[in-house]
Amino acid sequence: MVRIRMPLAWLQLRRERTRLLVGVSGITFAVVLIFMQMGFRSALFDSAVGMHSGLQGEIVLISPRSVALIAMEQFSERTLYQALGTEGVASVSPVYVESALWRNPETRVTRNIRVYGFNPNEHVFALPGVAEQRALLKEPDTVLFDRGSRSEYGPVPRLIERQGEVVTEVDERRVRVRGLVTLGVSFGSDGHLITSDQNFLRIFGKRRTKGLVDIGLIRLVPGTDTARVLADLRGRLPQNVRVLTKQEYKDFEVNYWNTSTPIGFTFTLGAIMGFVVGSIIVYQVLYTDVAEHLAEYATLKAIGYGDRYFLGVVFQSALILAALGFVPGLAIAWGLYELTRSATLLPLFMVVDRSLLVLGLTFAMCLLSGVIAVRKLRDADPADIF
Repeated sequence: MVRIRMPLAWLQLRRERTRLLVGVSGITFAVVLIFMQMGFRSALFDSAVGMHSGLQGEIVLISPRSVALIAMEQFSERTLYQALGTEGVASVSPVYVESALWRNPETRVTRNIRVYGFNPNEHVFALPGVAEQRALLKEPDTVLFDRGSRSEYGPVPRLIERQGEVVTEVDERRVRVRGLVTLGVSFGSDGHLITSDQNFLRIFGKRRTKGLVDIGLIRLVPGTDTARVLADLRGRLPQNVRVLTKQEYKDFEVNYWNTSTPIGFTFTLGAIMGFVVGSIIVYQVLYTDVAEHLAEYATLKAIGYGDRYFLGVVFQSALILAALGFVPGLAIAWGLYELTRSATLLPLFMVVDRSLLVLGLTFAMCLLSGVIAVRKLRDADPADIF
């Protein structure tokens, strides 16, 4: 008959089932808190650059006064077309961005919505639904509605599927919604419209004669060295524009949300607090366990067991607690991700990299608590106890 030797650490933890349950629950709570804070932070950044990721071009021009997509400043369209004289540049496209008042087609209540305008004859957006419906945008006062917009804008996707188009108002101008695209909400905007440059200027008539654009998109000849063209453009174009790669433009947006708003800091602090709370809970469990068995540990110490053995026992307890707490924490966080994504339409997904990172933090949290708790055990002197 094979006899299985149970680890001393597990036997000690199992002996006080209530304490074990409290410890595992505390770690589970900490794991869920860390997952949610990291998930919200990631969703913030991913949603902030949803439009940026959909741009079909290697280089982007913006005004140096632009702060983020929610606070764009315009620059001269003439500057954008100057880039055509640079070797390696295949084409340029102006992109217009503005906020407008959208009127819910059912309730007639108005709500801010972000509008993007571009030349429908050019491939500017690689967003689902745009390429297939560019021809519709050539019709006057026609827009495409983001199916990922919040429900406060009205049941537009359902109405489109049922009747083919929706008639409403944008900045008090009558428009027809002829199709749907997929972009998704962000912390800066709850809904989006995409239309042609001409329709954009019809809606925002004050900008028609100014010749100003918000974003300049530059596409390069295939095989062109992007770094060389970038350097040429930065040397040739006037100082009223910033010349960025597409990735630099995305980093520019992420940096704004991460450093210039309290949101990024808040989510990071929340994850740190989860780590601290979990560490304290594990420490209390391990410290109490060591204190209650101090006499037994001292006896083992008297017959020759060294500090390394006791450290191993405490570390085993810490790792067992980490494993028992992480698994339900992962499952709960996964469910909360699904619930939050359905309620807010934010891109909140459980990814492997984040799961492994939280797993590592959980083990680190428990091992750190074990290191602190074992100090009492090292001070245990058999002569003092007996």
